[in-house]
Order: sequence, then C-alpha cells, then structure tokens
Amino acid sequence: MLVKGEMEEDMVSDERMDDMLTVSEVARLLHVHPNTLRRWSNRGRIKSYRINPRGDRRYRLRDIEGFLAQLNSHGDGASEVR
Repeated sequence: MLVKGEMEEDMVSDERMDDMLTVSEVARLLHVHPNTLRRWSNRGRIKSYRINPRGDRRYRLRDIEGFLAQLNSHGDGASEVR
C-alpha cells in the first residue's frame, strides 16, 4: 500500500504526460489483458507511474519499448514475463 509521500513521488506532472500511455493502450499494444499489465507493474516487470491521488497508472512509451526489446532478446519471452 502506498503512503501519501510515496504516491506523490511517483505521480507525474501534466507537462510530462504527453509521452505517457494508459493501461488500455499498453495492454492493446502488448496483446494482454489490462489486469495482466497491472500485475506485471505490481511485480516490477514494467515501470508504471501513478498520476493522481486515485492512483491511475500511466506508462512511458520508452519503458514499453525497453520491455519489448528485453523480451525479444530472450527469444520467445513468454516464460520470462510470468
């Protein structure tokens, strides 16, 4: 559970939101269910940023590209993600 100070550190300012993607957008890109993406974020496999007090997640495109590159460098990658 996040405490207020931790949440504020991870929250992203409006000017940096331009390169951010929503859970739904990233899930579509990766061909996974949004809950799978959230689980990966919770486990630290993909970096997410909390953008408001409600805790909505956003993902940087460059982080997603890095995640995909890492999967591709390991071959199939499906076993690596779980």
